[in-house]
Amino acid sequence: MPNHKSAKKRMRQNEKRRIVNRSNRTRLRTGVKKLRAALAGETAGENLQTLLPQTVSLIDKAVQKGVLHRNAAARYKSRLTMHVNEAGKQ
Repeated sequence: MPNHKSAKKRMRQNEKRRIVNRSNRTRLRTGVKKLRAALAGETAGENLQTLLPQTVSLIDKAVQKGVLHRNAAARYKSRLTMHVNEAGKQ
């Protein structure tokens, strides 16, 4: 347990940030999972062309919020787009 007033404040701030970061990370992972499930054909009726821009937007927001590194985000977007394009050809 913190003894100093500033350490107590830092602990409160860290807890708030942890909750915010956790929700942002969860939102990102859920969006990517939805797109991957649609790619695998598990969810019928989901249109890949509408899910891809939503997922790319989630990835970009995660970068802005510091949840994801920009190079990792670029890698995710590139690979997901490639998979969606391949699925569209079939």
